[in-house]
Amino acid sequence: MSESVHTWIYRSSRKNEMYLYLTVKDGFDEVPKALMAMFGEPSLVMGLELSPERALAREDSQVVIKSLHDQGFFLQMPPNLEPDLYDGPQ
Repeated sequence: MSESVHTWIYRSSRKNEMYLYLTVKDGFDEVPKALMAMFGEPSLVMGLELSPERALAREDSQVVIKSLHDQGFFLQMPPNLEPDLYDGPQ
């Protein structure tokens, strides 16, 4: 899969650091309604040309491209954050 794909990236209004990648601007028809309900109001962040050679901060671009071809969208989940747990008195 060496082709590039123009991608539109949207930020979730409900989940911090959750992003939705689409190949069509405002093309939310491919996204399941339950996912859109959880995602909230999408806010356009940017459009970019995505290729297998392009490095993304948190995702493998080839995985994103495959998901875009197979499902019509890609959901980037927030990173796993480990909260500081209270261990009691030290």
